[in-house]
Amino acid sequence: MAKEENNKGTSMLATLKQELSKEKQEEVVATEINPTFSQPKIQKPEPIDKEIELDPKRYIVSKTDPKGIIEYGNEYFVEISGYQEHELIGQPHNIIRHPDMPKIIFRLMWERISEGENIVAMVKNLSKSGRYYWVITDFDTKINKFTGEIESYYAYRKAAPKHAIKKIEPLYQKLLKIEKESGIEGARKYLVGYLETQNKTYDQFIEEITEVKGLAKFWFRAMKKLFGHK
Repeated sequence: MAKEENNKGTSMLATLKQELSKEKQEEVVATEINPTFSQPKIQKPEPIDKEIELDPKRYIVSKTDPKGIIEYGNEYFVEISGYQEHELIGQPHNIIRHPDMPKIIFRLMWERISEGENIVAMVKNLSKSGRYYWVITDFDTKINKFTGEIESYYAYRKAAPKHAIKKIEPLYQKLLKIEKESGIEGARKYLVGYLETQNKTYDQFIEEITEVKGLAKFWFRAMKKLFGHK
């Protein structure tokens, strides 16, 4: 009897160690993407294969501090994320990060916006219900005019076209596989090579497949102007 109890205790301890090890690995990887990373304070949901259909006429806006902590989300962001507003405020923005997204894409985004540069990206996000939604994301970095330091980041999102999703999914799936075998830097090299064959930057590739031009570009500019940015 005592032996059985010891075996159960050993098994439970091993399971706990595995769970802690997994969490630590996720934290290390996330820190590689963003050195100022912090873990979400609430449990992230298990993804389910069900899409949230976004209204193409509505926009999603969020604001974070320099460390990526959510300070503001507009009404549509709160609605689509599935979280209550008070649940989102104070959480790291990676609370809505979907595991189907290659880490190298977030690394590219962080490298650009942390230098005060913009980047247009296509992202699959995770809602509280476990459902997913695809967006085109445009960023804006607010810099203190006196200190030159970054004060906050704004992200403006709208629904990604279905045809663009079909084009980007195979590339993202391949990048995920490479990351598992060769890490983020291996995925970076593949992505650079892929884009070179297209004779495009990542931004140009995304703009081409999502057709972010004309009215779409006007929309992003309008959102930035609305929130006090040029």
